[in-house]
Amino acid sequence: MEIITHPHPTLSYKSKTIQRINSELRDIVAEMFELMYAAQGVGLAANQVNLPLRLFIVNTSADSEEGEQLVFINPVLSKGKGSEIEDEGCLSLPGVYGPVNRTRTIHVEAFGLQGNAISMDLDGLLARVVQHETDHLDGIMFLDRMNPLSLKTLQADLQEFELEFASRQQGGIIESNDVIYAKLTEWEAKFCTQHV
Repeated sequence: MEIITHPHPTLSYKSKTIQRINSELRDIVAEMFELMYAAQGVGLAANQVNLPLRLFIVNTSADSEEGEQLVFINPVLSKGKGSEIEDEGCLSLPGVYGPVNRTRTIHVEAFGLQGNAISMDLDGLLARVVQHETDHLDGIMFLDRMNPLSLKTLQADLQEFELEFASRQQGGIIESNDVIYAKLTEWEAKFCTQHV
């Protein structure tokens, strides 16, 4: 498992609702935390490790020894109030930052890794991270939330990521889009379908 970078197709793929929490999913989450801490991130969505599952993890301290490790499965956001603009970055766009306008406070309903219901009112950094990661699950990058003028200043950086991705895909280091989509479908069958 590794963190994929822009413009990998899974990053613009809308994740499916998880129907099943099992030991395999718990192992995936544990590995996601390891990757997130190694990259010094505060949040990581399943899309960012090439999985089409409505799941993300957060620890706003970016340190495994500190803060609280939170897992959000099938999150639903509501009751957004206020707005503020802050610079955001993304583990799928290392080194790239830009101003994003987000809701200041937000309510989240989700499930934890034990199937427990989560209901939280969030503000500050945690509210921003939860909004950023929920966007990932809908195939939305923070770039998509930036105003056109700010985005223009990042064009050279983004082009570099796009050229790098294209050359890695042509060189067979990254699978073709068809293979990527076929594998996403397999993951959905495993975790996102109801078994009768």
